[in-house]
Amino acid sequence: MKNILVVFTGGTIGSVATDGTINTSESTSFKLIRLFQQHYDNHNQIHFDTIQPLQILSENLAPPAWKTLIAAIEAARPDQYDGIIITHGTDTLAYTACALGFYFNAATIPMLPVSSDYPLDHPKANGLENFICAVEFILQLKTPGVFVPYRNQQQITQIHQGTHLACSLQLSGDFFSVQGKSYMQFENRRFSLLSPPGQRTRTQHTALKADFSERILMIKPYPGLDYSRFNLDHVDAVLHDLYHSGTACASLQWGENYSLVEFIKRCEKQGIAVYLAPAIKSAGAYQSTQALMEHGAKIIWNMSIEAAYVKLLLAYGNFDDKREIMDFMTADIAGEHI
Repeated sequence: MKNILVVFTGGTIGSVATDGTINTSESTSFKLIRLFQQHYDNHNQIHFDTIQPLQILSENLAPPAWKTLIAAIEAARPDQYDGIIITHGTDTLAYTACALGFYFNAATIPMLPVSSDYPLDHPKANGLENFICAVEFILQLKTPGVFVPYRNQQQITQIHQGTHLACSLQLSGDFFSVQGKSYMQFENRRFSLLSPPGQRTRTQHTALKADFSERILMIKPYPGLDYSRFNLDHVDAVLHDLYHSGTACASLQWGENYSLVEFIKRCEKQGIAVYLAPAIKSAGAYQSTQALMEHGAKIIWNMSIEAAYVKLLLAYGNFDDKREIMDFMTADIAGEHI
């Protein structure tokens, strides 16, 4: 008999569609297990325990919800289970996968966030398939860590490392790992390895408190971004997203308000660190990127923007010393480096 803890948090996988509105439902969460038992021949060999610390649509999630989720998992004594499945909405799935991946970096069992692109009653919904894949992962592989099984429409189910999952593509319900490097795929009840995890720069586990800073500002670049509009009161650090080539506007051609270089100078005067991501470390870099680094911006290399954001929240929530923060940000504690 295998023991699996299922943690319900809401999301589309725990929702129903009524009169054109999709919303969470008390009964729908447990419907997932009933559907599993109807479609899985050996379900009698699996014992599910269930908890429901949250019941929200994931677009309504804020970092304090992660603290609630983590506390509930820890209170359930995860070491008594063969694996843990967390149901979750798709909108913030990548961020929660990172939060769990970083916090439970010393996990000895698999933990798998599972989502659905439609409510379970919808004929196109992939939630049951994703759940079955999660169960099979626990039964067959037992690999410790956080992994996300997800089947894009008309594709083979992919298993993503939690700290590699990117947010869904625009106007789409499809999910991919950063650089398209899924960890595994699942077909005909069999797993095949696609991208072996890289060698970590640090082998010991990092003990963390579930404290996520509320003083990190994330900025997305776009043509015409006016930095004068940002109020930096109560901000400890800025994470600035980058265009795909690892760049952002460093020019004064359109005025100081549109230059990230000038914004970095402003932050420096107020004692605010500026971090840039995502960017792949290579022998060469664009002149604009070099200018940003020369003016004190810290680049978070080889990491998704989702992972960089959550890791900064934990860094500033757990450490006060600048050296400790940088050591934490540069160490690969949950396989987050690409």
